[in-house]
Amino acid sequence: MVRFENVGLRYGLGPEVLRDLSFHIEPNSFQFLTGPSGAGKTSLLRLLFLSLRPTRGLITLFGHDVVTLPKDALAVLRRRIGIVFQDFRLLDHMTTYENVALPFRVMGKDESSYRAEVVELLSWVGLGERMGALPPVLSGGEKQRAAIARAVIARPQLLLADEPTGNVDPTLAQRLLRLFIELNKSGTTVLIATHDIGLMDQYDATRLVLHDGRLHVYD
Repeated sequence: MVRFENVGLRYGLGPEVLRDLSFHIEPNSFQFLTGPSGAGKTSLLRLLFLSLRPTRGLITLFGHDVVTLPKDALAVLRRRIGIVFQDFRLLDHMTTYENVALPFRVMGKDESSYRAEVVELLSWVGLGERMGALPPVLSGGEKQRAAIARAVIARPQLLLADEPTGNVDPTLAQRLLRLFIELNKSGTTVLIATHDIGLMDQYDATRLVLHDGRLHVYD
């Protein structure tokens, strides 16, 4: 599903923040991305989400060379990816329900075809009573759960999550991880960026470890 070959990334004229990344991610796999702060995890996620292009090297995603694809083709590929950002990126003028339903609206689906599914997922993540609330009145943990629900609602082929359990208590963190695992079992490839070693130790999953801009893979 994903292949990096000798990928490097720098911002402007600065030094490379990612260097010589060569790895692949198989379809239907589940892995963690970890490493110290400043190692380049968010930059790697942005490359995977196609919001950045590498400075050098080859990236293949869903069988396409994304380095040479035009912007409109990248936009089409991006619809096959779900992502949870650390800053949530909810739309403040939309309710919790409307934010989570947004992927379906982008697809042009009629609300009658997805409303029950959105309501069920919001209830499952503990936001059943907050469906009509706007993001500015949500707590950090509630925003986190809404962002996760939006990322998974359309069952993307690839799910990228940047510290998805960082603003919730341990019990809810386990519940959200189970959601990712069930999504993976249904066919979604999952990559979770986290600092939580204890959380990773509970699951038998490949670890991609970034350190000083370089990547090491541990199966």
